[in-house]
Amino acid sequence: MVGKGPSDPCQMPTERETDRAGLGARITALDGFPRVRRAAEQAGVEARVIGGAVRDGLLGSPGPLDVVTDGDHLALATALGGDVRPHERFLTATVQTPDGAIDVVRARTESYPRPGALPEVSPAGYAEDLARRDFTVNTIAVSVRDPGTLIDPLGGEEDLRRGLLRSLHERSFVDDPTRALRGARYATRLGLSVEQRTLEQLRAAALETVSADRIESELRRIAAEAAPRPAFELLDQWGLIALPPGAADLVAAATELLAEEPWPRVVAREEVILAAARGKLGAAAQLAEAVPRSASEIVEAARGCSAVELALARVLGAAWLDRYVDGLRDVRLAISGDDLLAAGLPEGPAIGRGLAAALRAKLDGQAPTREEEMRIATAAAAAAGDPDASH
Repeated sequence: MVGKGPSDPCQMPTERETDRAGLGARITALDGFPRVRRAAEQAGVEARVIGGAVRDGLLGSPGPLDVVTDGDHLALATALGGDVRPHERFLTATVQTPDGAIDVVRARTESYPRPGALPEVSPAGYAEDLARRDFTVNTIAVSVRDPGTLIDPLGGEEDLRRGLLRSLHERSFVDDPTRALRGARYATRLGLSVEQRTLEQLRAAALETVSADRIESELRRIAAEAAPRPAFELLDQWGLIALPPGAADLVAAATELLAEEPWPRVVAREEVILAAARGKLGAAAQLAEAVPRSASEIVEAARGCSAVELALARVLGAAWLDRYVDGLRDVRLAISGDDLLAAGLPEGPAIGRGLAAALRAKLDGQAPTREEEMRIATAAAAAAGDPDASH
């Protein structure tokens, strides 16, 4: 449990190596970096790479490019030569380039009209921009002109080396409580321990002051992590997001399932992870208890269930669902209702019953040809339309 004893990882920072010497080469090798460098020169602005690319680069594997400038960010964004999507309220722009998406931000300050509200921003210098951010490990930057020289006035590299997640100021989680959700994601992904003062702050985060959409967005980011279970467990231990009994195990099992074919082609991973974390099983528990004995029974049992329910039922033990999602659900008849009408059967519900009978037979290997489908469907439809046929 977090904060409950000497085995608590949030109380026992683990030091790790950070590599300043190789950072410049790793940043320069990132897809899009040469484009950013040329664009900064063309726009005539100073630019810095900041955040995940530098933080993760110090640990050996830099992430996506985030670029900040104290000049004209839209000029820089335009010079990148892609599809520019400005977000003027926040002085940012996302640029879709041949090298991938690049976020461009104008150095800025933020003020919050009330706790949990979206910030009001205004242009500022680099120092003010760093001070407004969430955690010290996300304030490390390098100049686009000289990516080998670290810009780290707030001690982010030292915290990263010590394995420590530390907030920047006392009102960090008051202004934006979703930072607590991000904290769980960073702590678990990067193996960081939460500094004691920061731990006290985030445990007091009032998520109820934040819109449901913003919370949902952060939870989806957690669900998208390679190993989401520890982050959800931290949120539960911190008293921020309650996990129902068994939910953590369900999240872990769902994570394993969604890493194996054919399930990634069946359902969005984040949807299943979130449903598991919330204990929203729907029809999954009932479906997991089913014991279909034939292909047609499998299709009948699974019919009408959502992809999320199917995945959760498979997590709960319904191994027969592998057959359903890997082929049975795609089985189609060679005949249609028009064929039965053309054969002289009257229009009505009997047509549907006939087609259903033919599909069951096809699934079970009893209608291998179109002719067999027609024979079974015609007989079943005729029987369904004759009230005396069953006597």
